[in-house]
Amino acid sequence: MEMLMVVVFIVGYLMIALEHKIHIDKAPTALITGMICWAIYSFFLVDVNESADAAHHVLAHGSSGNAGLYHHMYDIANILLFLLGAMTIVETIDEHNGFKLITNKIRTTNKVKLLWTIAILSFFFSALLDNLTTAIVMISLLRKLVGDKQTRWMFAGIVVIAANAGGAWSVIGDVTTTMLWIGEQLTDPVGIAIPSLIIPSFVALLVPLLVLSFIMKGDVKRPEDDSKNGNKFETTQGEKITLLVVGVCGLLFVPIFKATTHLPPFTGMMLSLGVVWTLTEIMHRKKETSHKMHLSVISVLRKVDTSSVLFFLGILLAVAALQEIGHLNIMASWLQDTLQNNYAINMSIGFLSSIVDNVPLVAAAQGMYKPQMAEAIAGASDLVDFMPNGSFWEFLALCAGTGGSCLIIGSAAGVAVMGLEKIDFIWYLKKISLLAIIGYVAGAATYILIVS
Repeated sequence: MEMLMVVVFIVGYLMIALEHKIHIDKAPTALITGMICWAIYSFFLVDVNESADAAHHVLAHGSSGNAGLYHHMYDIANILLFLLGAMTIVETIDEHNGFKLITNKIRTTNKVKLLWTIAILSFFFSALLDNLTTAIVMISLLRKLVGDKQTRWMFAGIVVIAANAGGAWSVIGDVTTTMLWIGEQLTDPVGIAIPSLIIPSFVALLVPLLVLSFIMKGDVKRPEDDSKNGNKFETTQGEKITLLVVGVCGLLFVPIFKATTHLPPFTGMMLSLGVVWTLTEIMHRKKETSHKMHLSVISVLRKVDTSSVLFFLGILLAVAALQEIGHLNIMASWLQDTLQNNYAINMSIGFLSSIVDNVPLVAAAQGMYKPQMAEAIAGASDLVDFMPNGSFWEFLALCAGTGGSCLIIGSAAGVAVMGLEKIDFIWYLKKISLLAIIGYVAGAATYILIVS
């Protein structure tokens, strides 16, 4: 049963990768993969419960398949609701042409200059917002700046690399750094930043940028002016500014709300969405029904890319099933026994995070090395790397954050961009993956040199 689950996951993964070859959308494939994996797990649980080892399995995996599924659905629902809220806020700003206030300030059409502008913005936005929200916002901006689809995909690939790199040096920039922060492996010594990771994270972006700067030539072709966006109604300058400011402040408010209340991030996102929604209702309450209808959040919700949300659901459920049955913990233990080098272990986790979700891999590492951290705190001099803010935990944050860029499906930002721009898995593998790997290795090497 365990091997069958792995086979189903691999087949589903390959079908997602070959989406444009087999002409089947990735969302239903991901949903089928996730549900079959959990169905296999439920049968596996029944088989085990009928064996003499039932008691041991219950202790290791929970009392029932439902319990395990409900446990993972809590975390998955947090991500999906967060994604839905962020996409709706961004789409509402776009519906009111708020992003044109930013894109109109970006005058250059030179590909290299625009590439650096987008990458730097993504890098620092990600540290403040998080990599997922940043990816959604930047794709909306790119659609206003780059008309040609293939060129925009190249920029979108850099957005993935930049957002993941920017999220790695901030405790609110990536879910894995947040996990390490909550677990007190990283104790946030200076605001939201992890100072020792800023330079390595930037190098992970800088190297791909430098390579592309020599490859990309010419100017981008801007899309035709869509100030009225087809059937959309025009908005006043004041409405554009108001929605842009309130929407972006709402996104920035999410990590503040989380840090203050210790509630899951989606609660802050939904609060911000509620405020934006109420604002639009008040702003357009005196307008004609047809005008109000096209600018309302209710109208926006019909345009949100629901297939991307369902794709997320399927992928996360499939990975959760592998985690529940113990495969990811086995993988973590194998890395420890085989490599026996902290730097090599963390770099391997980074590469693996581009294939399966980085969250369960980091969670497995947290659990496996918790005893070493306790011993280090107690004064074990040979385990100083495992102290809070020690090099093991910092390097884990860097690798888990930036390693996910190696494949487009390896991070929340990548999956969001893949869904929003309909980027082909194979295209990303050919055009972006090598750049991401070079940047990942360069960033990791920079950190090792700094701490050595």
